[in-house]
Amino acid sequence: MEVVGAAVGALVATTSELLCSCVSSKTSTTFNLHSNLAAVEKEMESLKVHIEVVIRVREAAEKEGKEIGAQVVIWLKDVATLLTRVNAIQRQMVNNKRPSRCFLNCRKRYRASREVEETLKEIKRLLLVAPSFDSGLTRVPEAVECIPGPSIQGQTTASKKLDETMKALYDGCKRIGIWGPGGVGKTTLVKNLNNQLREASTQPFGIVIWATVSKNSVIKNVQKQIAERLNLEVKMDESVQRMASRLYERLEKEEKFLLILDDVWEEIDLDTLGVPRPEVHKGCKILLTSRLMEVCRNMTTDLDIKVEVLNDVEAWQLFCQKAGGVAHREEIKPLAEAIVKECSRLPLAIITVGAAMRKKTRVELWRHALKELQRSVPSIEGIEDKVYKPLKLSYDSLQGNNIKSCFLYCCLFPEDYEIEVLYLIQYWRAEGLIDVGQNWANMDEGISLIENLKDSCLLEECIGWNAVKMHDVVRDVAIWISSSSEDGCKSLVRSGIGLSDISAEEFSNSNSLDRVSFMRNNITRLPDCMIQCSKASTLLLQDNYALDTVPEKFLQGFEALKVLDLGSTSIRSLPHSLLQLRDLRVLLLWDCRNLEELPSLGTLTKLRELDLEGTSITNLPRGIENLSELRILNLAFTKKLKSIQPGIISKLSCLESLSVLDSGFCFGLKGEEDGQATFEELKSSFDRLHNLSISLNGIPWDKVEDLSWINRISDLQLRFPQPQERSCLLKINKKRCSFRCLNLSSSQEWIGWFWGNSSSLELRECTGLDEMLEDFIESDASFAGLKSLHIVDCPTSLGQRGGCAARCDLLPNLEKFRLSWMENLNSISELAGHLGLRLNSLKSIAVEICRQMKYLLSCGDFIQTLSNLEEIKVHNCENFEELFNNESGQNISPDPMVPKLRILQLWNLPKFKTLCRYEETWPCLEQVDVWKCEGLIRLPLTNQNAGTIKEIKGESEWWDALEWDDDQTKSSLLPFFHRRW
Repeated sequence: MEVVGAAVGALVATTSELLCSCVSSKTSTTFNLHSNLAAVEKEMESLKVHIEVVIRVREAAEKEGKEIGAQVVIWLKDVATLLTRVNAIQRQMVNNKRPSRCFLNCRKRYRASREVEETLKEIKRLLLVAPSFDSGLTRVPEAVECIPGPSIQGQTTASKKLDETMKALYDGCKRIGIWGPGGVGKTTLVKNLNNQLREASTQPFGIVIWATVSKNSVIKNVQKQIAERLNLEVKMDESVQRMASRLYERLEKEEKFLLILDDVWEEIDLDTLGVPRPEVHKGCKILLTSRLMEVCRNMTTDLDIKVEVLNDVEAWQLFCQKAGGVAHREEIKPLAEAIVKECSRLPLAIITVGAAMRKKTRVELWRHALKELQRSVPSIEGIEDKVYKPLKLSYDSLQGNNIKSCFLYCCLFPEDYEIEVLYLIQYWRAEGLIDVGQNWANMDEGISLIENLKDSCLLEECIGWNAVKMHDVVRDVAIWISSSSEDGCKSLVRSGIGLSDISAEEFSNSNSLDRVSFMRNNITRLPDCMIQCSKASTLLLQDNYALDTVPEKFLQGFEALKVLDLGSTSIRSLPHSLLQLRDLRVLLLWDCRNLEELPSLGTLTKLRELDLEGTSITNLPRGIENLSELRILNLAFTKKLKSIQPGIISKLSCLESLSVLDSGFCFGLKGEEDGQATFEELKSSFDRLHNLSISLNGIPWDKVEDLSWINRISDLQLRFPQPQERSCLLKINKKRCSFRCLNLSSSQEWIGWFWGNSSSLELRECTGLDEMLEDFIESDASFAGLKSLHIVDCPTSLGQRGGCAARCDLLPNLEKFRLSWMENLNSISELAGHLGLRLNSLKSIAVEICRQMKYLLSCGDFIQTLSNLEEIKVHNCENFEELFNNESGQNISPDPMVPKLRILQLWNLPKFKTLCRYEETWPCLEQVDVWKCEGLIRLPLTNQNAGTIKEIKGESEWWDALEWDDDQTKSSLLPFFHRRW
């Protein structure tokens, strides 16, 4: 590969020399040699970029023990052949430099011109196929990934520690320890360091790896985080030793890397972990955070940096930031200052208490808060005395029914655990902590409680999905509170600490326990004796995969149990003592893949939720028809389930949610009764069913009149077969509708109903799009209620036909329009014009991976302005040249094409050049995000509208190359520019 890289440089130099020799040639014009050589030089620059990418990706693949795809191998061979041809031209040029034997004489001019012409064609071919290698290449990890977290900008103390740490990294320290009490900001400091490295103009490390360790962490969990960062496959059944060997082998290939270990509680043996020791691997550096200096000492750190609490000024500023302007009021400020002092300048405590006091204007509340801080002394000494008192104030300030119990419930989960909101509310419902009324699936009150806890800084939002987590110190406080029974919710928390078994001694004073959690351990067996937990309402044993048996006696002492979670264990059966849990509300057995049969559940008459997703049951549990209170039944992914007897579902008179999707059972249609439940039977439950996810053996409607029942179900998923087509999946959530793999042309009699009854519609991998649209046009249809349309990978020939066929606007109120993977479309106008769309209400346009698209819309008499458009996003369109086109020469409004545009995002558009007309400005533009659009050299910004800008993001090279009307505009916008890399 080094030969390829060197030859690319040689080729560029060769073309330059050829170009210079051709300038003096009188025959170059005749054979277009001059222009071809110039084109070769230009195209080679682009090819060089692709070759460098392939080199980088192949090196990454070799580090990971992977191979690049066959397409890429062939492409590289073709590149090598091309370079051989160019080298031959270079030798011939050198041998014919004497004037009497000019390389470009009459006898050889045709041959030389033809050779260069063929070379140019080959370069263009290689460029054309290069972007299609995505599927054949290994993803190259970014050197540094952004870690979201609060900024320490303006905090002098923390900023000095950051500078000290950064200097140590650059100066050659191999092992650095960051230590200090919980909640002081160690993790925040290191997150800022990580992100500062990401912004560095010269990257000191090939890769920076972040791993959260946590107290009682299992070494394999840390290995998993490192492996995922390195794109290494994670094998669940692999031993720690084998994983360590693979990690070590992979990290040895990195020239320089930084491993950040956050929240370390005890010494970690790097050999066991699979990380080369810095003394052996000269490019390895370790940065760890811990509450304990002893950990840093045992890890033989070269430099230990203690993170101190804030100074008085910083503490006051941080408190005011969280509490708001109310802290500055004359009658409140002295109390606020005293409260800050009680927080001991600990950032987490200040943030938590400040949030608790936000917008509280009554002096009495501030006086009471200060009194509580001064009076409430926890029994735990040491760090708890300085942290728990201020944190408990936030807990004490919680107002509302059962919100304190809901908060304490969260400490049952392991440290750093991301708690899925759906499951959390599920537990709260079963405990009776939230009032669901007549709708068991209603999550509104639960979500409201979660938002309240997040606003109080007692829960944190997880980035990327619907989950929350507890800061580890907050969790410690919650466990401390739960260790006493004063709040009526005493808990035994042993989750995520690596236990392999449970001894009866764990349950000392067990009769006073309200909740018990042993989830996410390595438990292989449970005590084979009766445990006296007569008050306990929750027992969490999920994520103990090695657990295969629940002894008969074990559950006998849990007679008050309401929640039992045995999900993701290896249990094969359940004891009959389960049937004595007469108060049980929720039984969760999800992902118990070895579970084939359950005892008769007929006696669990209070059961409201039964989750059997992913089990190996072949039939429904006996007695299930007697569960008159059952609200949620989950049978998804029960691949071995082949039978549901008729009449059982209809007997579940309170059932609100039923999922049998991707199961071995399909509901038959009317008239197909063969001893199995049918879709016709389900119809009798539609008045109470809110969620329905099932597979059918056919389409359950023949005409539009059969579809009225759909509006009675808020969340619907149906999978049904089609003649000679893949099965179709229909999803409807309220007014949002999605079809996947539907033959639209064979559905024309009823598909219009979904267009007319949806506010949002997605068509993904559907065929027959043109035929369906033609049918709409012929019938003069208009779907006024549809506001969002997303079309993904649906074949169309409109790009070849075009034209304005519709007599009226098919989608007069469309606000969001998104196209993905749409081939053969040169612009949105080809689709919009065919449907008569005026786009007067359009607020957002998004286009991604539409390889033939050259521009978004044509301007002129048909569409002069997009008066309400606020957002444009165009990603990965290799032939995209401009946003708006006016080749027709039609009249254009003198106003800006997009007068209300706020957000502009342009990614990977190699041919893009024109954003708007030369003198046009966009008065409302706030955010500009540009990546790999080298041809874009001008933005619609002047001194008159630059004041609206909040952020411009892009590469430094692109920013430096931008053209401006004057230097003042660029200098005024410079503070808003942020480098992408």
